[in-house]
Amino acid sequence: MANDIKLISGTSHPDLAQEIADCLGLSLTQSEMVRFGNENILFQCNENVRESDVFVIQTSCPPVSDGILELLIMIDALKHASARRITAVMPYFPYARSDKKDRPRISITARLIADLLETAGADRVLTMNLHSPQVQGFFRIPVDQLDATPLVCDHLLDAMPLENTVLVAGDVGEAKDLEHYAHRLNLPMAIIDKRRHDDSEQAVAVGLIGDVDGRDTLIVDDEIASGGTLIAAADYLQSQGAKRIEAAAMHPVMSGNAKAKLDGSPIGRVVVTNSIPIPAERRSSKVEVVSIAGLLANAIGAIHSGSSVSALFR
Repeated sequence: MANDIKLISGTSHPDLAQEIADCLGLSLTQSEMVRFGNENILFQCNENVRESDVFVIQTSCPPVSDGILELLIMIDALKHASARRITAVMPYFPYARSDKKDRPRISITARLIADLLETAGADRVLTMNLHSPQVQGFFRIPVDQLDATPLVCDHLLDAMPLENTVLVAGDVGEAKDLEHYAHRLNLPMAIIDKRRHDDSEQAVAVGLIGDVDGRDTLIVDDEIASGGTLIAAADYLQSQGAKRIEAAAMHPVMSGNAKAKLDGSPIGRVVVTNSIPIPAERRSSKVEVVSIAGLLANAIGAIHSGSSVSALFR
């Protein structure tokens, strides 16, 4: 039927895709992904998608390059199977940090990803909490960026006492996102002043804008990669007299030895979303996961019905 909705999962995060389908009361469209001995990928959709409204769910997680190529192949296959509209659902957008030319002879790779998605045949993109909001401007097709801050804030309010808490940005660049948390939680803010002397040297905390002495603290960031920045911020806050130290982040990349760093840090709890799957071997007992499946499902429903996606922002 011309207005059928189809949900198709890539291999990056099948659990999240199934959660989204359950929220919508739908079944995932049957498909298969084959990797040949020469590492070529074959995708086949096993159901008719002609004139259907198709949502392809694929986040960015290891192996990142395989995930990107999978998504492009899926979109191309669905386009040539006469899907009426194809939306790439990308909870964590790949190469979102590569948003500017800040050194000679490099690629603005986030813009390249946008070009590749459009060339493959995507009609629109649904993503969440971009590292750089200007990435939306790299596209010539509609891009809906969801904000999971309310979900994380709701969890924080339920999970811990916040009366004596100060919100902390690990650096000045994170202060804008911190404002959203401060508004929803009605808490004061502090910002760690970090300085980097050259490209090869890690940024060092040299001061604190705000007061954390004798207060509980909640470090807010958009993602946790290797965990180095987060742990350095926690150590600095501890030296400044902070009592309990917690953290919240949207995207749990958890690369390298992030788990070991987190386990050995003064941080008591880290709240993240399931925009990226965390393998058991990389998951610290300190990590608490908030599901974004309902938020994505509501956005997919709004896009399909033609109603307002901005109404989901509260």
